[in-house]
Amino acid sequence: MSERDRISGGEYYVGNTTKYRLIRKIGGGSFGDIYLAVNVQTGEEVAVKIESCKARHPQLYGESKVYRILQGNQGTGIARLRWFGQYEKEFLALVIDLLGPSLEDLFNFCQRRFSTKTTLMIADQAISRIEYIHQKNFIHRDIKPDNFLMGTGHSLNRLFIVDFGLAKKYRDPRSKQHISFRDDKNLTGTARYASINAHQGAEQSRRDDMESLGYVLMYFLRGSLPWQGLKANTKKQKYEKISEKKIATPVEVLCKGYPAEFSMYINYCRGLRFEECPDYMYLRQLFRILTRTLNYEYDKKFDWTILREQAAAKVAEEHRKRANALTPIQRERTQMNRMKASTRDLTGI
Repeated sequence: MSERDRISGGEYYVGNTTKYRLIRKIGGGSFGDIYLAVNVQTGEEVAVKIESCKARHPQLYGESKVYRILQGNQGTGIARLRWFGQYEKEFLALVIDLLGPSLEDLFNFCQRRFSTKTTLMIADQAISRIEYIHQKNFIHRDIKPDNFLMGTGHSLNRLFIVDFGLAKKYRDPRSKQHISFRDDKNLTGTARYASINAHQGAEQSRRDDMESLGYVLMYFLRGSLPWQGLKANTKKQKYEKISEKKIATPVEVLCKGYPAEFSMYINYCRGLRFEECPDYMYLRQLFRILTRTLNYEYDKKFDWTILREQAAAKVAEEHRKRANALTPIQRERTQMNRMKASTRDLTGI
């Protein structure tokens, strides 16, 4: 039986005082897999990130340290760290809150295009999430749609930022001394959304997270970016082609047909110096004023919310039509069956 089969079979438990039973794989990538798990005492569902102790580039221990430092109330948009440790002597496990779908999942659900209104509402929260991480002396270094997740329940419309495997401390927490500039670094993160400086080998800082977000926003508006789908024989050559195309594409061309505020955002981020602190409020205000100018309301009705409401209304209408199509006798039988079901439910309480 394979490792995945054993986990899917519910044979694995993680945790010390509180135990979590692994149910099934729900995500993953080059740095490990993510599983749905349940608290065996309460039945509450959580997410568990698994990494082999033999991983060539271990990240989970470092990620757990970042999560501990970032812990705050839910308003910060950081998932709660439940537990971190070793299990089965060969794996590390990170247990966090189970969140909703990623922005990439929702982008696909919306036929790979977000409206300007939805993109602006995302931008407002995303800037705040990145600002919070920077205030805690870290840079994320992998800003992309997959790493932004919507919440669940009371936090349904709250944006969360996840995956701190590539996060790095950019300044000393006490002295606030910034890390030194270097220009001999390999690209860290996802090439599609990487800043031009990161492509050119520069050490990353706060400006790079902000520039990456600019590309994410244009990806949502356009449906794709000009440097997607480039062919190359090796990963290195592909990265070079992406970099060349990114540099060769004027910001005004990238943002053509969309409000000027998006090109203003990217140009501002590209103009930041290595150690400079981005003016997060200016960037938020840029988009908030645009929201008002376009007569949009920040009502948290995202594109996917509207699609779900439309789908639910359609199902309700179909049920109503079916009910109206029933004969009086069929209606009476249906009503009797519902009453019997209700009686059984009450008896079982």
